[in-house]
Amino acid sequence: MSLPQKLQKTMAIASGGALRSGRRWLGAGLKGLVELIYPPSCIACRAATDQAQGLCAACWSGIGFIERPFCERLGTPFEVDLGAGLVSPAAIADPPVFARARAACRFDGTARELVHRLKYGDRLELALMLGRMMAQAGHELTAECDLVVPVPLHRFRLWTRRFNQASALAQVVARQSGLPCEHQALTRVKRTKQQVGLTRAQRGENLQGAFKVPPAMRPRLEGRRVLLVDDVLTTGATANAAARALLRGGATAVDMLSFARVVTEG
Repeated sequence: MSLPQKLQKTMAIASGGALRSGRRWLGAGLKGLVELIYPPSCIACRAATDQAQGLCAACWSGIGFIERPFCERLGTPFEVDLGAGLVSPAAIADPPVFARARAACRFDGTARELVHRLKYGDRLELALMLGRMMAQAGHELTAECDLVVPVPLHRFRLWTRRFNQASALAQVVARQSGLPCEHQALTRVKRTKQQVGLTRAQRGENLQGAFKVPPAMRPRLEGRRVLLVDDVLTTGATANAAARALLRGGATAVDMLSFARVVTEG
């Protein structure tokens, strides 16, 4: 390479480095300007925070995180640590269709407010933080699963809500875990009643035959362990119905991951 060519190459490298550096400075400047005009605030209560997409100290303390000891099947917390690998009486008396369930926190306080804002308040941006919390809580599940599948909405309900919160959360969990996300692997073929106010038996009856794996998606499920994702786990009726359909569609096992779950004391 001649001297002029070497000089030209050196100048090109220096120019590229300067351009990248300039872009970083510009990006940092724009970010600072945006934060000056729109200061970061708590995603739950809107109080001032030190960074965007975060929670203030009060709202963070209002989340009842679920940690061990808990039932290895249902993920419900125990009040006393009696050793590893324990299963609750509820899981023994009425074993779920899914293999294991995990949730980041209890469905109360700040967690309830966040779910309601995501689900009914068109706050789709909340899925990012909630999904990251779910990925952390379900790390032992994602380590053994092959793909992520969200609990689907019926097309009429999807039309009224405009988006499926479970799909938004599943996308974040999949990205955080490095797993593929199959949004079309499970469909809701039955327009069910609202589950709120129904007993456990009524919920099960309401969801009978509600889910189906499309024939074209069976090759994606066969021989795979599936991580089923939803925003809230209540009685487990929806999770059981969806897990049953996935198993019939060829999945070898189904684990359940939600942001929050209802915990009945005692």
